[in-house]
Amino acid sequence: MHIHLSVESIDKSVAFYTKLFGAEPTVVKDDYAKWMLDDPRVNFAMSSHEGANRGIEHVGIQTKDSNELAEVYGRIADAGSAIFNEGSTTCCYARSEKNWTADPDGLAWEAFLTHGDVADYGNRVDLDQLASNNATAGACCTPTIPEGVSPESSPEKAKDEACCG
Repeated sequence: MHIHLSVESIDKSVAFYTKLFGAEPTVVKDDYAKWMLDDPRVNFAMSSHEGANRGIEHVGIQTKDSNELAEVYGRIADAGSAIFNEGSTTCCYARSEKNWTADPDGLAWEAFLTHGDVADYGNRVDLDQLASNNATAGACCTPTIPEGVSPESSPEKAKDEACCG
């Protein structure tokens, strides 16, 4: 399970969640922190970006390998909502393979496999058509499907148009 919050203050939130979880974060940057918790198994992340609404930005399923990612992608397809296949990307200080969907109420769901850490935050793009109301322009890890581009009919164009960097 993956949960990503948008917070006002990384420092205050890290202090709070470190005490709540009884564990130090595994990654801490000026604008980002992440815990990889074992009990319950959760990738709990937060970022702080000017203008972003605070609260749950998106949730997701982090997989252990490419076979599990393919299974999750199949379940997302079976759920029947629009899918944006972002593919290989860099976001949240990590290289990942991912796609996106939204639940019936518009909560953005990310399915991903992380391939390793990187030094830069990476892409901060928006998922307007699939995201929750808390994900704003420039939100972490949430790609935009450009107007008039269908990810199903033109996945490469959607991917090319969606990247902000």
